[in-house]
Amino acid sequence: MRLLLWLLLGLSLPALADLDYALKPRQIATDTWLLEGSTDNFARDNGGNIVNTGFIVTQAGVVVIDTGPSRRYGEALRQAIATVTEKPVIQVLLTHHHPDHVLGNQAFKDVPIGALQGTTTLLREQGDVMAQNMYRMVGDWMRGTEVLLPNHTVTPGVQTFGSQRLRLLALSGHTGADLAILDETTGVLFAGDLVFYQRALTTPNTPGLSVWLADIATLQGLPWKVIVPGHGPVATDTQPFAQMRDYLGWLDQLMATGAANGSAMGEMIRSPIPERFAAISLGRYELIRSVSHLYPRYERGQMQRIDQ
Repeated sequence: MRLLLWLLLGLSLPALADLDYALKPRQIATDTWLLEGSTDNFARDNGGNIVNTGFIVTQAGVVVIDTGPSRRYGEALRQAIATVTEKPVIQVLLTHHHPDHVLGNQAFKDVPIGALQGTTTLLREQGDVMAQNMYRMVGDWMRGTEVLLPNHTVTPGVQTFGSQRLRLLALSGHTGADLAILDETTGVLFAGDLVFYQRALTTPNTPGLSVWLADIATLQGLPWKVIVPGHGPVATDTQPFAQMRDYLGWLDQLMATGAANGSAMGEMIRSPIPERFAAISLGRYELIRSVSHLYPRYERGQMQRIDQ
């Protein structure tokens, strides 16, 4: 029996040893580093690494923006930070509660993990179910991962770390509680999932596409120089904002017109996607999900009360 256990252990170790995120920080501004994920969907071959995380090396220590999709990712992120600086991590800021942004929290349990109050509430309510879904989709990459809630609440305004001034904005278009972070020192805007670029956006918690569009206007009006979307490549021009406005406007009009015409949900998910969005990753997949999430609201908006 002992020999069998050793054989089984020996067979499993190489597979686990291959689960390496191989994170390589890329400098995008002075003292500012990006870990860029793919624009694919969650899969066992990427371990859920479809997200952009980042960190800022300040005089006081390192500020981390989001912790990634698993405990293993969070640990790899700390190791990646250590290749850049010997300074300690002094703060984690979570942009929102979705699992690819927060399930690396365990690797940072020794430092303040800050989030909007709404983010903490949503993670408390939905975190376990989201984590279970991640286990289903990416398997052993998630081993040992548990939901760790933020341990302090951030509020909008400017927070200073050394000489670095970070402006924290409380927005709501993507999940109802979305933190955007503008580094006023460098002009880097960590937009979280308020901005998707070259990757179709996700809508499971949005309070409404009009709210999201208003947030895009707020972000574009900031004195940014570099935009870090939650998913997709970094940009130094307005293209991410233009693409988001265009896509959100099209999606809103598509469903509003469909509801007004009495179209069935099955018909809506088969709607043609405009050619200008052809290069955006996961367009059909996310259209199906967005219609499933949002179309009933548009249908209800067309209903009239018969008792009035």
